[in-house]
Formats: sequence, structure tokens, C-alpha cells
Amino acid sequence: MIQSVLFICLGNICRSPTAECIFREKAKISKLDIFCDSAGTASWHVGSFPYEPMQVAAQGRGFDMSKLRARQITIADFEDFDLLVVMDNENRSNLKNLCPEKLDKVHLLTDYSLEDLAYDYVPDPYYTRNFNEALDIIETSLNGLVKSLINHNNYLKQ
Repeated sequence: MIQSVLFICLGNICRSPTAECIFREKAKISKLDIFCDSAGTASWHVGSFPYEPMQVAAQGRGFDMSKLRARQITIADFEDFDLLVVMDNENRSNLKNLCPEKLDKVHLLTDYSLEDLAYDYVPDPYYTRNFNEALDIIETSLNGLVKSLINHNNYLKQ
């Protein structure tokens, strides 16, 4: 049974806090009782609020990330979370270097999408400046993730 999900990107100020915030809302609507958090592979922004332009874009869709703070992933996270969801293959590679024996818990967010996407990863809007594109990919992929978790957890309850 999957009871916890950690979303991971590079700095934990754009993509992963957005995924955490949106997942929390989608899980609540779906009555999916799963704890979630987010983290970055780098330490540059630890303690920082999500990036302001990302917050503005998310707020435009009704998502409030203002209470979130960036943190860096730890080895303990590999034990504490059932599923680690990365935004791109660089994040996956960073996790492989950090804890190769737990790589089976690591999955790419876009792999859950039930729709065709322009990318097979979530481009980093900190660099691309395309916050709405990142939101579109995250929301679409999270729809599939939530559906997958509902199916998985219901199957294990039987």
C-alpha cells in the first residue's frame, strides 16, 4: 500500500512544491489518504518560499503554495516515503547516486500521464520561464498518478 509520496526536483522551489500542492488537492478530492511532501536534490534554496513567479502561476489556478518551504532530500526519505516522484531524469540520476539500492521507489512524474505530453519530463520553469507549461504537465501527470494510486491501494485492500 502506498501511504506517502515525495515529489523531487532540483531546488524545491518550482516543480516539486507545485506537484506537492496540487497532489494534496487532488488526493483530497479523490478521498485518497496519502501523506505528501517535496524536496530538492540541491541545497541552494533550503528554507526558501516557492519561487514567486511559480506561486503566481499556481495561484491563478487556485493553488496556494505560500506555506511551503524548500528542503533538501535526505537518505531517511528513502525509508520514510513509499514513492519518490522526480520531475526529470537528472533528478533520478541524482537519487541513484544518493541511494542506488532504493531506486525501485523512484518514478518519473510524466510516466503517470494518461495523455500525450509535449515532453517526457517536467521542464524547469526557473530556467524556461514557462510556468504555465510546467503547471499543465504537472496537473496532467498528477491526474494519472492519483488514478494509479487509487487503483493500486484498492487492489491491495482486497
